[in-house]
Amino acid sequence: MEEDKVRDIEKKIADLKARWPAHSVPPSMWQKLEDLDDELEEAKKAGDSPLSE
Repeated sequence: MEEDKVRDIEKKIADLKARWPAHSVPPSMWQKLEDLDDELEEAKKAGDSPLSE
């Protein structure tokens, strides 16, 4: 279950980076990337937790 969530988040990050402009990145895109990175980190921690088994 957590592996699916991790893959989904990684896919969203890849999609965002594919749309990333070479210059003048809007602040909303930076915020979205930071949010996704935080979400990915939490999902990976939850997947490593003994409670998730």
